[in-house]
Amino acid sequence: MLKKVVVILALISFVAIVIYEPEATSEPAANPRDPAKEDLSRVEYPSLAGIRWEPRFIMPNDDLESMFGKEWVYVARFNRIDRRHTYPGMTIKAPERMGDIRNYTPMPPVHEPARRHDKYILIDLTEQWLGAYEFGRLKFSMPAATGSKGHETPVGLFRVDARHRNHTSSLYKTEDQTEQYPMDNAIRFHVGADNVSYWIHARDLPGRPASHGCVGVYDEEMQNRVYGIPEKPVLLDSEKLYSWAVGEDDYEDDTGELEELEDGPVVEVAGENPRYLSAPLFPRLVKR
Repeated sequence: MLKKVVVILALISFVAIVIYEPEATSEPAANPRDPAKEDLSRVEYPSLAGIRWEPRFIMPNDDLESMFGKEWVYVARFNRIDRRHTYPGMTIKAPERMGDIRNYTPMPPVHEPARRHDKYILIDLTEQWLGAYEFGRLKFSMPAATGSKGHETPVGLFRVDARHRNHTSSLYKTEDQTEQYPMDNAIRFHVGADNVSYWIHARDLPGRPASHGCVGVYDEEMQNRVYGIPEKPVLLDSEKLYSWAVGEDDYEDDTGELEELEDGPVVEVAGENPRYLSAPLFPRLVKR
């Protein structure tokens, strides 16, 4: 039996939180407001301690595809970054052996609290990663961008209670001010006491916490539609997560409009935002 969907016909009082003027533009350039100084080798993720990598400076006219060929996708996920935010002048983490990161995920293969649930979403703030579990076993996982300092994503146990495939921010616009900021494939998991809503949705991934509280995952189709790049979308995690968590296999026909849901997946948000090191760590010098 399909779970119940309640279509919202009246205006709903909620606040969609996303970042205004995302800290990168469609044209490659360093961003002086970036707390990591565009050096992603300084963002510490505990799961990388067992992987040998080195800081790699991106030279003029270089990008992920020219540097890593067809395996650029693995490097992008390893750095929690998308192609629109990878540009000359910044530093990323480059694995010494590509085989070490092809199946990389910091999420545990089994999560005991999820065993009683057919679908369970675990968001690890420290790792900036999201895992989708079925009866405790990891089904798939993906990089995420959560709330930045001062706007941290709330921790705790929540439950998905709404979906909105064509959602846009009610407060913020795109960088050129031409349209409301897109939040495609949006999954609402919490409404705070101050009536602030928190969603998992499509957004830019700059390799670090970057939102005003929501949880963003890859969607290059959205970036292509709004910014015109990348030319051929590849990273489509928001579509995959949306279909799995709140898609038509479990609920009624999706109209694309805001719909309240019953018995949505549990969402657990744990940890705290990753540390920014004063200088990059060089794991290649550490014996394993």
